[in-house]
Amino acid sequence: MSEYVNVSVRPLVEYAYRSGSIDARFRTATTMSEGTKLHQFIQKTYGEDDLKEVSFEMDYPYGDLVYHIEGRCDGLLQRDNSYVVDEIKSTSLPLGDIDEDSYSVHWAQAKCYAYMAAVKYDQSTINVQLTYIQSESKEVRRFTKSFTLDELSQFIEEVLRIYAPFAMWKQNHIQQVIESSQALTFPFDSYRDGQRKLAATVYKSVQEGATLFATAPTGIGKTISTLFPTIKAIGEGYGKKIVYLTAKTITRETAQEAFKMMEEKGLHASSITITAKDKICFKEKTICQKDYCEYADGYYDRVNEGLLDLLQNETRITRDVLETYAHRHRLCPFELSLDAAYVVDAVICDYNYIFDPRVSLKRLIEEQKKQTTVLVDEAHNLVDRARGMYSAELQKSVFLQIKRAFQSSNKEIADAAGAINKFFIELRNSADSGIAVVNEVDEELLVQLDTFVSVSEKELLLGGNDEELLEAYFLCQTFIRIAKLYDDHFFTLVHVGKSEVTMKLFCFDPSNQLNKMRKGFLSTVFFSATFSPLSYYQNMLGWEDENYKVSIPSPFPRENTKVYVSPLSTKYRDRERTMKPLVDLLEKVVTDKEGNYLFFFPSYGYMERVYEEFLLRETPTDTIIQQQHMTEPEREEFLETFTSDRSRSLVGFAVLGGIFSEGIDLKGDRLNGVVIVGVGLPNFDTERKLMKERFDLDGRNGFEYTYVYPGVNRVQQAGGRLIRTESDKGVLILVDSRYLEPRYTQLLPEEWRDYTVINQGERFVDDE
Repeated sequence: MSEYVNVSVRPLVEYAYRSGSIDARFRTATTMSEGTKLHQFIQKTYGEDDLKEVSFEMDYPYGDLVYHIEGRCDGLLQRDNSYVVDEIKSTSLPLGDIDEDSYSVHWAQAKCYAYMAAVKYDQSTINVQLTYIQSESKEVRRFTKSFTLDELSQFIEEVLRIYAPFAMWKQNHIQQVIESSQALTFPFDSYRDGQRKLAATVYKSVQEGATLFATAPTGIGKTISTLFPTIKAIGEGYGKKIVYLTAKTITRETAQEAFKMMEEKGLHASSITITAKDKICFKEKTICQKDYCEYADGYYDRVNEGLLDLLQNETRITRDVLETYAHRHRLCPFELSLDAAYVVDAVICDYNYIFDPRVSLKRLIEEQKKQTTVLVDEAHNLVDRARGMYSAELQKSVFLQIKRAFQSSNKEIADAAGAINKFFIELRNSADSGIAVVNEVDEELLVQLDTFVSVSEKELLLGGNDEELLEAYFLCQTFIRIAKLYDDHFFTLVHVGKSEVTMKLFCFDPSNQLNKMRKGFLSTVFFSATFSPLSYYQNMLGWEDENYKVSIPSPFPRENTKVYVSPLSTKYRDRERTMKPLVDLLEKVVTDKEGNYLFFFPSYGYMERVYEEFLLRETPTDTIIQQQHMTEPEREEFLETFTSDRSRSLVGFAVLGGIFSEGIDLKGDRLNGVVIVGVGLPNFDTERKLMKERFDLDGRNGFEYTYVYPGVNRVQQAGGRLIRTESDKGVLILVDSRYLEPRYTQLLPEEWRDYTVINQGERFVDDE
């Protein structure tokens, strides 16, 4: 009995007929809704007997497989007892730049529909029409060809000949994934306390297509406890794909390690880690054009062979593996990673690839999304990240500069930029210097931005390569896009200076947008060690009544962590006054008991000031300090300094909420103590102050939503570095008088609340 392969027309022909080079020069991107409107514009011209959006499907045996091919053609026109298949394509290019043979993949798509129509309607000959519509002018250009049924049959055979090796790999691979995941056992000898409950809840959520909010302590093994049940669910027919989202590179490595462990237990599944384009690019500059980059030149002529080679021989596609195959086949490593991402079983990547409307995995069609589970690691980070994704900003100076630059060369652009510049001048003249806040988007500005975008496109499409114009174009596009999302979870912030005016659409509550972006996926699991209070993260991440939640207590013995509170004030106004007793305390930590310590501070400035004072004491200890904008090798070197066989104490000075305060594992004697200075409150900047006001107006406690909850989250994450396994022991010292206030105490993990208050000069480290 032959096996069936389901494939849609478009991916089938794109696989077989895509060719040419990557060209990242300017191209406008028609949105799906705009494309639909342009299609409808053409379809409204159809005759009474013409059909639109016609669905076709067929079973076609080829080799050892039967291909179930389905799709929907834009139009089926009746002409004198015969049919014409109409394939509509919208384009931002001038139609004069398109000729009959410009896009073989467009003809291939139309010919697939033509074959199915000819068979269905018993036609020995059928006409195929490509209709191109220019997105701005709505000018139309058509090309028509006639094909016999025999010619179309030969065409289908050729398409499947090209596609068959990939289909055979995919069919065999899917069977291996299902069988190996069904047989897979948990990759450790036993579950830690709480792990089984977390894994079972994740499995149930995937099985029922639900959203889950999971709180599980640091060190419990959340990555394997979410990936393992999701893989098991795939084996039982619940979903086909996983997207594992992280905020930091270091946590992606944890996910990679989890796949390695499951593979060692017999799992056969493919995973890929996506690395940012500027980090993985082989060239000195990231210029994706064939005349500069040999990896972009002819990319689509080679990608099928390279991708199949990669998939047939590798399962865990890390950055190193990807670079090897990219070099071997002369392919852009970033584009290869994206092409592979749509095929593999699991994608490990940044939050942006699902939640940011500008860079999301747009080729992940609805049918694939319905079979995809999204796992969001350290999901507390998504709140602030999402605020950035759904906010947009413009500055007056950008448009003044463009007006001047194009005054003599392109009056349309100069006038459009001048109108926006004038808008900002009027805004400045009508407002006092400082900050103004409004709760709407100015429609006049949006009209002017649309005009600027339109005239800029013409220049850029003609080959204009002015970088300032290109940057302004994308800024305007982003601003317009965010303006369409604008609701009562936004405010508009206008900053008026002496010469500069800045307008920002700021999304202070991203819950609605996050909800929209995750719709359509099979299941979403948000998990973190620090969803405290859970109600805050439910509100910020888009909780709905039908969602699930689970909270796992810490599995580690409480006596392994000695928690102390030193009630020194670390408020900004008191820092100089409490500097000496703070440094006395830090010195006492490392002299009372030798070991490796991390000292966390609320800001770089405060950290550096304390660091200088600490060095003056000439305490017999080694010190390292976190620098701003550290490279990955520098981060690794920092962590590698923490060894269990040091001859004297080591202190690492780091920043709360920074790269060393979460997602790192320093097990055993690599870390013996953590000191957290302050309660981690974010900066009291303008945006935060306005956020507080808006939360207060919404009936929520603005100070807690804006400062306390995010601050204590940073504290919990930093403190979570200390105990990573059942055998780890250490001391945790919280330095701030506010830890004695109920507002803060009740937010601490339960296992921290049995603390000892330590006053200046007292000994606090056990002699064990």
